[in-house]
Amino acid sequence: MEPGPLQFRLLALAVVIACLAVQPAVSQSGYTLWGDVKIDDSKTTSPGPSGVTIILYDQSTKIVGRQSIGSRGRYRFTNLRGGEYDIAVEANGSEITRMRVNIIGSTTSDIRQDFEFEWKEQAAGKSNNAGVVSAADFYERSSTNKSLFEKAHAAVEKKDYANGIKLLNQIFDTDKNDFQAWTLLGTLYLVQEKTDEAEKAYRNAIEVKPTYALPLINLGKLLLSQKRFEEAVEQLTRAVNLQPQSPDANLFLGEAYLRLKKGSKAIPYLNEAGKLGKIEAHLDLGWLYNAAGLKDRAVVEYEEVLRKKPDYHDRKKLEQYISENKRP
Repeated sequence: MEPGPLQFRLLALAVVIACLAVQPAVSQSGYTLWGDVKIDDSKTTSPGPSGVTIILYDQSTKIVGRQSIGSRGRYRFTNLRGGEYDIAVEANGSEITRMRVNIIGSTTSDIRQDFEFEWKEQAAGKSNNAGVVSAADFYERSSTNKSLFEKAHAAVEKKDYANGIKLLNQIFDTDKNDFQAWTLLGTLYLVQEKTDEAEKAYRNAIEVKPTYALPLINLGKLLLSQKRFEEAVEQLTRAVNLQPQSPDANLFLGEAYLRLKKGSKAIPYLNEAGKLGKIEAHLDLGWLYNAAGLKDRAVVEYEEVLRKKPDYHDRKKLEQYISENKRP
């Protein structure tokens, strides 16, 4: 019998390949995104799930593709356009993690993203709640506004940001509750370096849909760039509470605490971001430990950078630091 949610849970152990690795292409008509998924249930008395579902979302949370694979299987999405996507992994009807990828570069390349999980026992009485984006984040639009939203995305793909902004604003003439449109509008304003307008758009999205994490993360990142660290902590804390397994939310919250010189508060979030594949988190932790004189811990973080990203651009500098400070 398959274990119920009150008995077991899936925890993300590590994202094996945190960066995007370029491999020879299969499809010449677009990008191919693929990867291996591995669930390790060797440390439990009952088996883990026999399979998982991989769901690919675009920036508007529209489902681009869905695949069911074995617990040690491979997924593959082909003919993708360049842009930003979320890969969600579901098991036993619950989303257990979500990873954002940016697909850029030559369309003669494949993009690889692997996942590895450990199946662990869960204390009785606790639910299997991954705390990530749910189906409640989808938004139903009128046929007119759906057309406007799709045209806005088409404009974005052509880098016609001004037209994209115009189209999105037309949506608000009849529906000011479209939190996804507000979020996309904020991002387009940000591309145009109109930070005041971007902030207003993100805050509108948050007001309309307080449980939608994406504008909280985007606003937190914006506030972080403006050195409004306390405000960034407020927004990013809300984001982490909504999406505990968000690599970006954990990374930015950790960095906000670093800027506030609160290293002890930064560490758990940076550790989580590192586990979820953020190379920057290991670099931040390395810097923090080095500044505190804990060079052996800094070495561990820098070794993780090189393990996860062998082609890191400052590899020689990290190798030199490791050589000089690693204990025998």
